[in-house]
Amino acid sequence: MTRLPSGTTTDEDAPSTTEDGPGLPEDHGTKSADGDGTGTADSGGVAGDSGGAAGDGGGSRSATAWRRGALAAAVAVLLIGGGAFLHSAHQLRSTPSARNQALTDTEATTRVGGDVAEGLARIFSYAPAGADAAERSARTVLAGRAARQYEDLFAQVRASLAEQRITLTTQAVRTGVIELDGDSARLLVFLDQTSRRDKAAATSAAAQLTVTAKFQGDRWLIVDIKAR
Repeated sequence: MTRLPSGTTTDEDAPSTTEDGPGLPEDHGTKSADGDGTGTADSGGVAGDSGGAAGDGGGSRSATAWRRGALAAAVAVLLIGGGAFLHSAHQLRSTPSARNQALTDTEATTRVGGDVAEGLARIFSYAPAGADAAERSARTVLAGRAARQYEDLFAQVRASLAEQRITLTTQAVRTGVIELDGDSARLLVFLDQTSRRDKAAATSAAAQLTVTAKFQGDRWLIVDIKAR
């Protein structure tokens, strides 16, 4: 048998160089990444998609509920507004201004204004020799409280008419019908009055009266006079 030199090894004693040797470590990490890792990521993605779908569903339901609520609120506002309009219209028809014919009946307004203006001019215009004429005019244009007022006033004036020779001329320069309701009317009248004592210079003055009139017979009679 031939002896080999020291340190030499035979093929049988050589280290193994099979594929299972330490030169190629097992790819356990790769398998884990491809297996468990990838599976986990996919599961997460699916879960994310499911969450998104759930979010979309909830958003749609919220939007629908909001639209229904807004529609109900709009209907309620319309109903309330319509009711308020009808109530206001009823009040407008029921108020005194709606019944005031001075705003709508031009002919009646002109008639009462003319009768009152003429009556005031007649009863507040007199001369020393014309006292009786003034009293007769008062009986045809005055009634009620106004007639009693005039009687008291003229009783005081009559005594000084002849003595002081007072002449008074009155003209209604502006007459406004405040309210006209059937046979009753209330007016605001502006008067210009000119008075003269014997032969002295004439003096002028303005007067403002609130007059209440009633339609009796065929004309408007003055039933109340108030100085303003």
